[in-house]
Amino acid sequence: MEEKILNKVESLEKQMIDGILELVRIDSVEKPAEPGAPFGPGVKAALEKALELGRRLGFRSVNLDNQIGYVEYGQGDDYVCAMGHVDVVPVGDGWKQPPFSGYMEDGIIYSRGILDNKGPIITCLYGLYALKELGIKPKHKIRIIFGCDEESGFEDLKYYLEREKPPVYGFTPDCKFPVVYAERGRAVIRVRGRELKPFFAFVTEYFIGAKNTGDRLGIDFSHKEYGIMEMRGYKLAMDGETPYFEAALSYPAGRDIKEIMERIREKAGGLEVVLAQNYNPVVFDKNSPMVQALTECYERVTGNDGPPVTTTGGTYAKVMPNIVPFGPSFPGQKGIGHNPNEWMAVEDLLKNAKIYALGLYRLGNL
Repeated sequence: MEEKILNKVESLEKQMIDGILELVRIDSVEKPAEPGAPFGPGVKAALEKALELGRRLGFRSVNLDNQIGYVEYGQGDDYVCAMGHVDVVPVGDGWKQPPFSGYMEDGIIYSRGILDNKGPIITCLYGLYALKELGIKPKHKIRIIFGCDEESGFEDLKYYLEREKPPVYGFTPDCKFPVVYAERGRAVIRVRGRELKPFFAFVTEYFIGAKNTGDRLGIDFSHKEYGIMEMRGYKLAMDGETPYFEAALSYPAGRDIKEIMERIREKAGGLEVVLAQNYNPVVFDKNSPMVQALTECYERVTGNDGPPVTTTGGTYAKVMPNIVPFGPSFPGQKGIGHNPNEWMAVEDLLKNAKIYALGLYRLGNL
């Protein structure tokens, strides 16, 4: 059956690429909320287009108040899923072609969102379509979920979980291959100081003039599997007449955010240090049935060994229970998603679709 699935996906290549181009040509950078469009009209239009593509393929679609939506296939009380997003980061400067043109050259599509995350989630949709066309009846229902606020705060997923139960298994095609079995914790700290001299001295000594590992703060924690602490995303701004400084922390599993905050406050003296945001690390058993099944799908399609890995990034797996990051970038492909001239090769999109079709098939029958 798996060979039939792969062949069926191969036959859907042109149709799938046409669908992806329809979606990436929509400017879905988040904008201020409007009536009926909680994340702006562009994100709403992208969600509607994704659901329309699903209905064209014969799936039932559900739109949860333009916060998030999904299509589904099969029967059962529970479900497995692939969860991606249709919102994108701002385009920025440096594009060689209009960023929402879906420009294609030499087998590569250039467009904001082609990698992060419209292309990959549509490959999941067509992977599921291949199962449907082959008449496969999975043990669990299968959903393709289209999020709308992944880039700005996961409010879409919080809305979803207030109305829907979580999946029993699943993945988000919004990171890298092979299977990512653990994500580091992600936190944002904010330092405020009314007295300018000690404030700027602290920021300069412990952040700007120091390594980004937090060594001077005593938080340069390291783990053989998760790597070392990283601080990034520095921001210096004003809150009225009071300056503040923000830093994003990517910290390894096995460390508690309370311990990290205590150590920073010890060095900060009388400055105010608050935890503006935190998502704890997410860790799955590398030998779990879900991780093993997805690993086998990756290895079957690519012919490469694919031992599970960790990531410094953050995905929907931070909030959605029972899902792991899985693709879409292959080893060696880094720094593409949020940069100008974001790209993805048609060959890789097809490879994604094959991996995800097998993944949904295997998870649907666990």
